[in-house]
Amino acid sequence: MTGTSMYTLSPIPADLIHGAVELERTDAGLLPQRLPAWALAQHLDVQLALAAAQPSGVRLVFRTTARVVEALVLPTKRRYGKMVPRPDGIFDLVVDGKLLAQASAPGGKLLEIDMISGATRVHPGEPHWLRFTDLPAGDKTVELWLPHDETTELVSLRADAPVSPLLAGSQRRWLHHGSSISQGSNATHPTGIWPAVAAGLANVDLFNLGFGGNALLDPFTARTIRDLSADLISLKLGINLVNTDLMRVRAFGPAVHGFLDTIREGMHRSTPLLVISPTWCPIHETTPGPTMFDGKAMEQGRLLFRAMGNDAERRQGKLTLGVIREQLQRIVAQRAATDAHIHYLDGSALYGAADNAHLPLADALHPDAATHRLIGERFHAQVFADGVFGHRG
Repeated sequence: MTGTSMYTLSPIPADLIHGAVELERTDAGLLPQRLPAWALAQHLDVQLALAAAQPSGVRLVFRTTARVVEALVLPTKRRYGKMVPRPDGIFDLVVDGKLLAQASAPGGKLLEIDMISGATRVHPGEPHWLRFTDLPAGDKTVELWLPHDETTELVSLRADAPVSPLLAGSQRRWLHHGSSISQGSNATHPTGIWPAVAAGLANVDLFNLGFGGNALLDPFTARTIRDLSADLISLKLGINLVNTDLMRVRAFGPAVHGFLDTIREGMHRSTPLLVISPTWCPIHETTPGPTMFDGKAMEQGRLLFRAMGNDAERRQGKLTLGVIREQLQRIVAQRAATDAHIHYLDGSALYGAADNAHLPLADALHPDAATHRLIGERFHAQVFADGVFGHRG
């Protein structure tokens, strides 16, 4: 507590929480979810449920003259078997578009995950107060970005001056869907994930539906996108379909068409829609999946991935990243004949073979913090500044 009179909001009003599809009420407070409850009920994938509850792109946003802002949060930490414990998630405080401070919430709940069986166990924990002081004087926009990969329940918000929501429609909303790379795997803080980097440079309102391991053309994801308000939509597709060895070329094309058809069914018939193929990943450029953990590396406490397919299986219709790029480019070109608002971006233009030579993927699958920034800056330059999402006169 402080000696200053504080304005307290508990529960936190929904109009201050950006980037969540739904807010689940828990015993502690509000849990931002990035998929609706009806969608979560249509699958049994623990990994997707976990990813949807991790608040990548979710933040508290408000106007205030406050110099002190505090938030009571309850994080859930993860422990994967014998792996080195993950560092605490980072909260980014952004004021008028500039990263001003960072903090972490130690303790909280603990989720133990058996990486072989998938079994989980939750241990209870206590919430933690985050405190930010010496904010700039005067009226300003404050954003508290939640950790992109650490489930966080929001309990209470308080400040030494009143807070109010932003005016609706003050920014264009960019809705993005992708894999763990889009969610932010191996980035170090929430505004450092590549979609947040691009959104910050473009001054757009990010709505991030990047789900680790689960950009799988699921119909419920397409329906979720269809029903969300957005001025711009992008879909980064491919890597998880190889990781899981989920489908063959025969199924892939119709599944992509169906996913796009669903998005176009409702309010998004003419919304700019960008389809992005996979960024460069050497282990799967010509080799199909599935992708598996390297057991020997895990025994040493390191995370490393391996491609378990072989190049000859492409003749059986197995997917590789090269095949997916060819197929997505063909599909978008076909649809563009009747849809003037659909576009294609080769993901290797965001991160390609030459980049991999000097910014390699440490675990053979995910970009590091520097590479996230590179991808975000390139996306901004190619898509927002001069491309299909650029401002029009």
